[in-house]
Amino acid sequence: MLKSIQRFLTGTLLLLLFLFLGYRALQYWLAQDQLPTGLTIADVDVGGLDREEAATRIRQVYSTPLVLQHQSEQVAIDPADAGFALDLDQMLAEAEAYRDQLTFWQGYVQFLLGRVLDPTQIPLQATYDQTALRQQIETVAAYLDKPATLPQLQVAEGNYTPGEPGYVTDVEASLPLAEKALFQAKPEARQVTLVLQVQEPEELNIHVLEEQLRREVDRAKARGYFGSVFVMDLQTGEEVSINADVVLSGLSILKIAIFIAAYRALDQPPNEYEQQLFYSTAVQSSNYGANQLLHIVAGENNTYEGAAQLTEFVQRLGLVNTFMAIPYDAAFVPTRPQTYVTPANSLPNTSTKPDIARQTTAEDVGTLLSMLYYCAKGGGTLLALFPGEITPEECQAIIDVMILNVEGNLIRLGVPENVPVSHKHGWGDNLTHGDAGIVFSPGGDYVIVTYLHQTEGFIISDITFPILWELSRLTYNYFNYTDPYLDDPMVRAEAAALEREQSLATATAQALAAEATATPEP
Repeated sequence: MLKSIQRFLTGTLLLLLFLFLGYRALQYWLAQDQLPTGLTIADVDVGGLDREEAATRIRQVYSTPLVLQHQSEQVAIDPADAGFALDLDQMLAEAEAYRDQLTFWQGYVQFLLGRVLDPTQIPLQATYDQTALRQQIETVAAYLDKPATLPQLQVAEGNYTPGEPGYVTDVEASLPLAEKALFQAKPEARQVTLVLQVQEPEELNIHVLEEQLRREVDRAKARGYFGSVFVMDLQTGEEVSINADVVLSGLSILKIAIFIAAYRALDQPPNEYEQQLFYSTAVQSSNYGANQLLHIVAGENNTYEGAAQLTEFVQRLGLVNTFMAIPYDAAFVPTRPQTYVTPANSLPNTSTKPDIARQTTAEDVGTLLSMLYYCAKGGGTLLALFPGEITPEECQAIIDVMILNVEGNLIRLGVPENVPVSHKHGWGDNLTHGDAGIVFSPGGDYVIVTYLHQTEGFIISDITFPILWELSRLTYNYFNYTDPYLDDPMVRAEAAALEREQSLATATAQALAAEATATPEP
């Protein structure tokens, strides 16, 4: 009896097993258009899916956004924006080829077991646009980077703000990481931490000054004025050059060159008359005095020859854009040149309309002033080119006489009253205002040359002078950032004007009184 029961149970189990295997075989036969169980395409499990279902699943995985981590910010990037494209046809064709090569029994066993006996993975096949991906990273960097800041001179507040550290994205180092993430199937692998570079803040440098001066020049341009600025740090030789190579009228600023050329021509210290010529030319901007100094330059009473010798002198110094063809207040004569051709005035579309007889640039004038400064210190170009013809004492004498110039207060009103400024101002063509000088400031000596030019109409000092004052003050405060100059130049200008009026009134009253008490001549 027991054996009969055992045979019955065994038969029943075998029948059930046979029915189960038959049912699963039927299922496998019905699912032969599906991909084999356990098969992966591009690291995506597509077993048991038909072609369209497999394609949809792969697209879903690889269309997952690429996440760029920038500090605490996360930015999702659509792979399509990086030109990412799957080659689904090729990958699915390889998967179907693998399925079709299986025998019925191999496929059935794998289907029955729910796994691949010989694991097969179809590798990812896709392309992307490296340039587009780089652009995506650069866009994120542009929005989220925080570059180190330059130090700032806060003139109105009277303080100096040091630069702050920052960070910027290293695009080239981040690009390979983003490329790798594009080809990953797992969501966590599609996150990229961008490589950031820490930037240390810059120390206060000449570029800070240039940025501030350029801002003022741009403001002047918006009001119809062309600005030209040259600054040289006489300790380091660093320069700021804003339109400093543009040709401009020489004006009275060329008298600086006349001073140097005249001292070079003198074989002995100037006599009392010659000293008076230097003084009247430097302090009163006398054109007559300047022309008399040209006689000294020429070695004869011929201002035109003096102008020619002056031009040759500055050209030897390398100031190729500076010349004087006609002396001050003089007319053109056929036997002399009316103008000279220079690199600056040869450029097309020059808008500054310089005087054809006397020209220079801010860079040339600033360079000449630096030569004068270094000469007074016992070195530099002047002493090297003209040994024995000019001395440090003569250069210092020129600096000293120009310090006495209290007219044309453009540079001077941008610095404290007790700071010496050896300068020569210039205007007279009704289109240009300028000043050029050496400032002996507590924080360091420097050259500054500033011009404002108006191409049409009559230039108005009420507009240009405050701009030129501010250019001077910004420069002074760069060199003296720990103790900036905060006074209003306009107040000083008004006080100086009132003082001049009072002096004139006093002098007039004294002259009238002297005339009234004078004994009539017989």
